[in-house]
Amino acid sequence: MSNAPWAFVAALAAVPVLVPNPYVLAVLTLAGIFVIGAISLNLLLGYTGQLSLGHGAFFGLGAYASALTSLGFDIGIGFGLRLRVDPQPVWLGFLMAILVACAFGWMLGRLAFRVRGAYFVIITICFAQVLRMVALNWVELTQGPMALISIPPVSLWLPGLGVVPLVTKAQTYWLVLAVGVLAFLLVRQLVESRIGRALIALRSNEALARSVGIPVTHYLVVAAVVSAGIAGAAGSLFAHYMGIVDPDVFMFIYTVTMVIMVVTGGKGTLWGPVVGGLIFGLIPDLLRGRAAPELQWVIYGVAMILFVMFLPRGIVPGVQSLLRRRA
Repeated sequence: MSNAPWAFVAALAAVPVLVPNPYVLAVLTLAGIFVIGAISLNLLLGYTGQLSLGHGAFFGLGAYASALTSLGFDIGIGFGLRLRVDPQPVWLGFLMAILVACAFGWMLGRLAFRVRGAYFVIITICFAQVLRMVALNWVELTQGPMALISIPPVSLWLPGLGVVPLVTKAQTYWLVLAVGVLAFLLVRQLVESRIGRALIALRSNEALARSVGIPVTHYLVVAAVVSAGIAGAAGSLFAHYMGIVDPDVFMFIYTVTMVIMVVTGGKGTLWGPVVGGLIFGLIPDLLRGRAAPELQWVIYGVAMILFVMFLPRGIVPGVQSLLRRRA
């Protein structure tokens, strides 16, 4: 990255020092978690052109996998046998969230990428709804509508201090910022590699990409696995930040929120989901207390419509075009 992006990251890192307000940090932390989710979705929607309306499923899988690993569980698996897992360190739950999300991303990719268009969208929606019903009805494992509670906060091992739980708002904020930067760098590295060029080629003209020997399904599955893993990491952060996870984590609104962030920010650009995520992640909290709940959603919708009307390619491409014209 050039100096300007690093300066932006440094400015974000200085926020807890300059603005130590717990509410502001809580709002920015939650927005940052969804920015990570939007970065993961942008890899599919922006660079492969595949609209996944079940992307929140990987977010929810990460949340449940990390929470269950950290809390432990004891369930029956049939034939009088039981599976017992003792509570594990939170960092292991974070890794488990990524692995589980990647595994489901691979399975969904192998199945769903055999079709295109509306059929692919339907499959992804059904996938998310099936997982929500499993979380709702497998009470022995997930506690169903009663939710998993008392999820421990994220902890890190620090030299000389041992395992330190990140319980303050500033500590959690910095952790989310660090994960977000790593997710951004991972996607950038992938996009600028041979895999990324293949993804962009098949987005532009899939038939032509196939004709020159690009294994389209293989690269789509790779993108799905990486995208799912990043979304699982975001879900893990969400679970340990909130301290509670219920089946509503699979709700359609989470996927829609990520789609809005990607499209308005500029799909197919590295900074699009970051800019769109910060804007539409912060608008609801900026309006809270200043407008009635019904009016808040009206303003949110009008803002989205205006962005789409006047910046149809997204905020980041629109600003880049404007700067090029002025130059």
